[in-house]
Amino acid sequence: MNEKYAIGVDVGGSHISSVVVDASSGNMLKDSLDEVKVDNQATADEILDKWVAAISESIKSIERDKLIGIGFAMPGPFDYKNGVALLKNVAKYDSLYGMNIGDELKKRLELPDEMPFRYSNDALSFAIGECWGGKASNYKNVVAITLGTGFGSAFLTNGVPVIEGERVPEKGYVYNIPYKNGIADDHFSTRWFVNEYQRRTGINCAGVKEITDCANEDEDAKLLFEDFGHNLAIFLLPLLTTFDAECLVVGGNISGAYSLFGNAFQDVLEKEKLNIDVVISELMESAAMVGSARLLDKDFWTKMEPLVAKI
Repeated sequence: MNEKYAIGVDVGGSHISSVVVDASSGNMLKDSLDEVKVDNQATADEILDKWVAAISESIKSIERDKLIGIGFAMPGPFDYKNGVALLKNVAKYDSLYGMNIGDELKKRLELPDEMPFRYSNDALSFAIGECWGGKASNYKNVVAITLGTGFGSAFLTNGVPVIEGERVPEKGYVYNIPYKNGIADDHFSTRWFVNEYQRRTGINCAGVKEITDCANEDEDAKLLFEDFGHNLAIFLLPLLTTFDAECLVVGGNISGAYSLFGNAFQDVLEKEKLNIDVVISELMESAAMVGSARLLDKDFWTKMEPLVAKI
């Protein structure tokens, strides 16, 4: 058997996750997933040691000569072309600023210098993963959004991100598009739920889950989700139409409450006669790892490489 494997890594704000992915099928290798908590305010050595711990565990699942490279879903700002951390004054990973992540990790992992390490941002990695190994694999034009602490987005045609041109907002980002009295990120993220629920009820909640848990009995919570779904559809409608999207993939932790806002969301699309399949991610956090592993596919990388310097 001539199996080849890539490792997909998702670097979160407080953890790192790593998994082995079959380079031909996009399937994750059973029992190769490892997750390690990380103090993002720690020293560079401490952070990198945690990253190495997770990746090393995944590598143990395969023979080293079958590893073709490692892909990373990295938060920005980051030099995705050269693999250099540019996070500064963003309350996470400041100690890595200016560091070539690939050079440092290859030494610690005892991997050859020529081993490809490739990088993309978390929203793009999520979308690529969904189009390769998830629910969006059978569509041409796909929009993927993540609803959580922030509002992530990506636009893909035939599984490849579209980040410029008249069909998409700049870089495929929607979070910074002006909306109401701010930007979209203010209205389609966890903080909107927390702030708006407090404004309407006077009750402080730590996050969306608390509001979700009481939505069946609490009319204010129920209406809050319905308003969210309605507003989200109104906001996305022109973007989906311009892109001629056939599928919208919804991920992020707020997607778990889709049953509470989905009807209001779909009502707007149906009223506007927009024919699109809306699917909730099943890969969820794994999608970014699958997507980052996809960067090691030669044919895909040929299409992706020119975009990396622009994200």
